[in-house]
Amino acid sequence: MDLSQRFNKQLDRIEVSMIRQFDQSISDIPGILKLTLGEPDFTTPDHVKEAAKAAIDANESHYTGMAGLLSLREAASEFLAEKYNLSYAADNQILVTIGATEALSASLVGILEAGDTVLLPAPAYPGYEPIVNMVGADIVEIDTTDNHFVLTPEMLEAAILEQGDKLKAVILNYPANPTGVTYSREQIQALADVLRKYPVFVLSDEVYAELTYTGESHVSIAEYLPEQTILIQGLSKSHAMTGWRIGLILSSPMIISQLIKSHQYLVTAAATPMQFGAIEALKNGKDDALPMREEYRLRRDYIIKKMTELGYKIIKPDGAFYIFAKIPEDFNQDSFRFLQDFARKKAVAFIPGAAFGQYGEGYIRISYAASMGTIKEAMKRLKEYMEECKE
Repeated sequence: MDLSQRFNKQLDRIEVSMIRQFDQSISDIPGILKLTLGEPDFTTPDHVKEAAKAAIDANESHYTGMAGLLSLREAASEFLAEKYNLSYAADNQILVTIGATEALSASLVGILEAGDTVLLPAPAYPGYEPIVNMVGADIVEIDTTDNHFVLTPEMLEAAILEQGDKLKAVILNYPANPTGVTYSREQIQALADVLRKYPVFVLSDEVYAELTYTGESHVSIAEYLPEQTILIQGLSKSHAMTGWRIGLILSSPMIISQLIKSHQYLVTAAATPMQFGAIEALKNGKDDALPMREEYRLRRDYIIKKMTELGYKIIKPDGAFYIFAKIPEDFNQDSFRFLQDFARKKAVAFIPGAAFGQYGEGYIRISYAASMGTIKEAMKRLKEYMEECKE
């Protein structure tokens, strides 16, 4: 029996991530140093681990409600109010999800239909488009490369007008993966002034909010557009809890009442002991990200100095933990082949810019969520490679 043509046809639009393809292509290299993953090299704070252990010992092993523990939603409400001046009611404006990825999936499945379009500033994290495509909708990228990866109100409005009635949502991600770009209060307010004129959802992925280096607090667009914004948050980056898979959807009561339907039938609820750990993180670990952030800042500055000396053009990232560097013009601009050759010759892996869409080609992404020792050795080998290629 041949079932090969019986799948959802939208799956034909989706390929295995180029990040995974690249990783597979170089994974056989002995002792390779990887500055590839968006995963903190720090461990989850001990007080968070102890809270989860205590929950397990207390037999907290049953389902929570679909929206997650009320005490966790209350902790999230307090955390976001204190940190970002946001007001979300715990009882009807917050959903606990299995990581930010499920938060994105539940949100996009909940709002999109076949034929809809979604605007996305690019280059961008490659995880959005496959979800959009699976429901038969389309991503339309806004090229930001000529403006230092910053989306302007003019760019945004032009793209909105071009899409017309087909446009259902705009995705924002800041601090951004892969560029590290983030936005000031004035910039966010200007984008909000455009968006409030149109009946579109604003899906704002702000999981790197605690990792900003400007000296100013992160500003959420939800502060200005509470009725349109679907805010995506999580603890993976802020508390080094990637494997715990705790994310959050925050929005108006009307939007949450719809999204809980897609969330329910995708996953039922997040793991109960992990939710107890998250309560501890949000209540008693409000500043757990600060020492990590300062270490990331040192790593960022070291990489920028070394790579600039080698001829790479870098827009200094103000958030997250990525460097997005332009390959010098006299080297291969095919980022996949450039980094494959580098990996084979020097046993160091970065991520090809092409993994982040057509506007990422010619760039490479380096994750500085790795130890300083690893970073220094990687920069040493990069210098050797560049010098040898010029010989």
